[in-house]
Amino acid sequence: MSYRPAPRRSVVANAIYGLFNPIPFGVFVAALIFDVTYAKSGEILWMKGAAWLIVIGLLFAIIPRLVNLVQVWITSRRTTVAAERLDFWLNLIAIVVAVINAFVHSRDAYAVMPAGVWLSALTVLLLAVAHIVIVTQPTTPGNLIHE
Repeated sequence: MSYRPAPRRSVVANAIYGLFNPIPFGVFVAALIFDVTYAKSGEILWMKGAAWLIVIGLLFAIIPRLVNLVQVWITSRRTTVAAERLDFWLNLIAIVVAVINAFVHSRDAYAVMPAGVWLSALTVLLLAVAHIVIVTQPTTPGNLIHE
């Protein structure tokens, strides 16, 4: 019976993931706030701002998902836990919902409502649940693999 350390993930990839992963959540929360403000006020500036925030959030969401794709599904398939895979899928679904939301926000003026608010809320909810899944993930002491 021997124990060996689990294969380590790339330090650079972890740094890039840690740097870019929180940005989309903050941007999508801001877009949700802008959508709610637009629904209450009718001021077109808030809808246009929400549309730009959704696009910016999508651009920043791609980088950590690519890193996560490689780490969870390609290089560390044997050492990943179900929570990491669930996090990947929840984030991917949130990105798909955000893409649909970007198309909804390309409509003219109040045609964005109420779908824009609901899609923004769903995106934020999916990202929040994915974060909760990762934060509450049980960790193994020392990341050891039993042989």
